Amino acid sequence: MLPLKDNLRSRTRPVVVYAILAANILVYIYEISLGPALNDFVRQFGVVPYSLFHPTGIESYLTVFTSMFIHADSIMHIVGNMLFLWIFADNVEDRMGHLRFLLFYFFCGICAALLQSAISPASKIPMIGASGAVSGVLGAYILLFPKARVLALIPLGFFLRISYLPSFIFLGIWFLYQFLFGFSSLGARGGVAYFAHIGGFIAGLLLALPFKRKRKTVDYDIY
Repeated sequence: MLPLKDNLRSRTRPVVVYAILAANILVYIYEISLGPALNDFVRQFGVVPYSLFHPTGIESYLTVFTSMFIHADSIMHIVGNMLFLWIFADNVEDRMGHLRFLLFYFFCGICAALLQSAISPASKIPMIGASGAVSGVLGAYILLFPKARVLALIPLGFFLRISYLPSFIFLGIWFLYQFLFGFSSLGARGGVAYFAHIGGFIAGLLLALPFKRKRKTVDYDIY
């Protein structure tokens, strides 16, 4: 399923989301300009699980941050991540506030990288992409706005249907997909880092708990 939009409008301008989008796009344009040197760029700034557990310096840890802004040369990688960020992150930033959302975004990305690295600590394959941090946004969204409606493109065999789904159904199916494919991919080399998605989603879910608004109750007497 592919999200097209949701039905919630944020009350504030999501300046942090705009900045993250711009940073990812600018880095991707720079990647394209590198040509054959792109592989060296990915190896230098992508997060390598083995290097996290056998660091050679502070740069081994800094890759946890830099990797969040690097995408594969396939344009669908960055388009998919930025689409999900564009649709779901503005309302999360609106609820949390700009600075807290920025810290939240990076922390979810860190948790995503750590879980994927813990699953394959000996791997020397660089991990890149914003999907771990974006998954954290999805985890927060499903908790904070479970009844929001998401307009989705739904494949039904040879046909495509466009329909509104409650966010808890759309994102619940998304998470189930990550969970199933994550465990089926254990032991595989390279490919999609499903456990980064799982780690980011769970981190976002937990970190959003303080921002879950409770219904106000009114004290009254019964006569």
